[in-house]
Amino acid sequence: MSNTFSDNSQIGVVSTFAELVHTDFKGEMNALCWYRNLDGDFNEIVAQLHLKENITEVYPEDLQALQLSEKGNIAREIILNDLQLLTDFGALPSLNLLKCYERDDEFDFISTDVYSFHVDRSPIATDTFLCTYHGASSDIISNSQAEQKIQIPEIRAKLKELYDGPEEEFENFLKENYFDLHYQLHPDAEPVNLGLGHLWRLAVDHPKQQVQPCIHRAPIENEGQYRLLLIC
Repeated sequence: MSNTFSDNSQIGVVSTFAELVHTDFKGEMNALCWYRNLDGDFNEIVAQLHLKENITEVYPEDLQALQLSEKGNIAREIILNDLQLLTDFGALPSLNLLKCYERDDEFDFISTDVYSFHVDRSPIATDTFLCTYHGASSDIISNSQAEQKIQIPEIRAKLKELYDGPEEEFENFLKENYFDLHYQLHPDAEPVNLGLGHLWRLAVDHPKQQVQPCIHRAPIENEGQYRLLLIC
């Protein structure tokens, strides 16, 4: 299979949904890609949907109600099929029409919003699935090319200034406020863009996880363009 991801040790590339959900993460590999070149006009779908807030969830019945061309209908069937595959697998997929996420600008030295490189954490064994059908797409980075922000001395010192409790509770404070989930890239780091149409499965930090969680971020949106994103 010829694609831009297969020579990256962080990424496993598969050609079916079954392989995507049943392939184990191992070693450096903490991202799996069901690589696809999708037909269909996803822009036509986005143009007909109505943004109610910065993030609007789109339901299957919303898609079904659209009057679409042949190409638009192909795109709709792809999305509905992806939603069904994930639902049948036991996931809770959400299709979002997205203008932007909320920004975290409370502190100038550390950000905890999704535009910052971060990992997902869960108390139970789970994975993050995502596919961008339209608009800007997310990035991931190898764990060896990034450092946990709370381990960077100047950031850690400022967090200690914020903290107003006993020393032995400091690590809990970092966790409770999600500071420990965020990463800073090394100067020579090379993020990988996840592209359009591929369905991804990313490793999450949970108690049974055998690999490092996948570090990723939401993209800065393209000016005047909404994203259509499936995520769970």
